[in-house]
Amino acid sequence: MNTMYTRHLALPKTSFFLFGPRATGKTTWLRQVLPDAAWFDLVTNENYLKYLHDPGRFRREVEALAADTWVVVDEVQKVPALLDEVHALIAAHGRRHRFALSGSSARKLRRLDANLLAGRVINRSFFPLTLGEAGLDTNIDDILRIGMLPGVRAEPEVAVDTLEAYAANYLRQEIQQEALTRDLAGFSRFLRVAGILNGQVVNFSNVANEAQVNRVTVSRNFEVLVDTLVGVWVNAWQPRLKVREVAAPKFYFFDPGVVRAVANRLRAPVQDTEKGALLETWVLHELRAHLQQAQCGGEIGWYRTGAGAEIDFVWSGAEYNVGIEVKASERWRSESGSALRELLQQQAIRHALVVYLGDRPLVDDGVHVLPARQWVERLGEFVK
Repeated sequence: MNTMYTRHLALPKTSFFLFGPRATGKTTWLRQVLPDAAWFDLVTNENYLKYLHDPGRFRREVEALAADTWVVVDEVQKVPALLDEVHALIAAHGRRHRFALSGSSARKLRRLDANLLAGRVINRSFFPLTLGEAGLDTNIDDILRIGMLPGVRAEPEVAVDTLEAYAANYLRQEIQQEALTRDLAGFSRFLRVAGILNGQVVNFSNVANEAQVNRVTVSRNFEVLVDTLVGVWVNAWQPRLKVREVAAPKFYFFDPGVVRAVANRLRAPVQDTEKGALLETWVLHELRAHLQQAQCGGEIGWYRTGAGAEIDFVWSGAEYNVGIEVKASERWRSESGSALRELLQQQAIRHALVVYLGDRPLVDDGVHVLPARQWVERLGEFVK
């Protein structure tokens, strides 16, 4: 089955970086929107070695292309020296050519102090499928079970095998390529613990004890997951209210299916104990993708008052804030919105949203309680 999805990211008009986790569909999208581009694929060993040994060859080949040609460099982090060549081409010829520079990791670029083309190339991010891209009729329980990677959604009959291979092969190979550790068994234990703790405040010492590795290794492994776009930190939101705030960040993987894969949960039904964090993971993904597609900007945090009332996500925009609570329940209890109502009353947020698994939208004293599909459809009304 070869399902093609229409992605909602708009093609920039100028040169851009396109960063996103492996298997999210970056290459497929680039081939769809730039069918006539000159293509430099660094995934193949032949091209990788050719440009690694002679980066100047890339510049000479681009200079031979017709004006107004788009140039795609796939997995640009494999040969960071090509960014110096892109810089030289832009400096010498301006917009004679435009560049799409895709990658699944910015770690190597930063570590080697690569030329990131500040002021010459803009940044775009790529994500797994959104609900709007996969189809609004997509089953929410199914999303929590196997996630939204395009290859997984296209062939659901082998979804479990695909995700297990993703965790067993790609994630471990990424660590080997980064040359950070040869202890793959220790990293496997770390991944499993990180998956179980997905959506929680991370205590490095506790993770180290559970994974049987040292604390420095845990810190480094989380850093690699973030740099390779497999995970993201959600920092505590600071509303400047007169209450004690929690400053520790939470860690989320980028996809619910990947969470279950690294936690070795794929072959078991989704349990109530994991459903809440999986729903939060998906909501965070939809929110991040919306900010990218709608070019809203802003930051995503989480909030807990000194009294312990918690809000899963707070989007902080240039002009106002939006609180978003996630409830993996088909029933709404009014007391669950107390923290949101408190922030509404203090005018710390403009909108208060709840995503839940029920089928009826409600407005409860200013709090908009929305079924998951309606939340996705209406997100642009509140976050813009």
